[in-house]
Amino acid sequence: MPLSKPLLASISGYAVAGGLELSLLADIRIGERSSKYGVYCRRLGVPLIDGGTVRLPRLIGLSRALDIIISGRTVNADEALQIGLINRLVDDGQSLNESISLAKELLKFPYECMNNDRLSAYYSISHTLDESLKYEYENGLKIVEKGLVQGPKQFVGGKERNTEKKIVLSML
Repeated sequence: MPLSKPLLASISGYAVAGGLELSLLADIRIGERSSKYGVYCRRLGVPLIDGGTVRLPRLIGLSRALDIIISGRTVNADEALQIGLINRLVDDGQSLNESISLAKELLKFPYECMNNDRLSAYYSISHTLDESLKYEYENGLKIVEKGLVQGPKQFVGGKERNTEKKIVLSML
């Protein structure tokens, strides 16, 4: 089920079985310190049927996913952050506030460009490098051809220039 817009998940408490599978639909998952994750349905002989065996390995790697899928064990929030099951870790009671704050930040970005890049990243998961590079280029070019080029003009004009220097320095 490819979604047409970014989805943020706020996770408080247990995200297990179907709840874990639903959280895997999100582009960014924000979990609280006491949150727990797992394939508890394993313990009862109930199979994953909502994309868990597909999305989890793509998200955290096959070896880690198999450990969680086969064992039915509980993954705490610290481990979930470490293995990439969640993207951000916040204090209890703050996941929804953090998701809303992040959503407001994302709304400041030119939507079509951001979503194009998001969809290109998903495309690249199931296609070859050459196909993915072609897809990225062709769809990025459509954005440029539509006249949505204010960003590059602003960048050349100095907007975000300090941010670029910080990024370059941090990469060195």
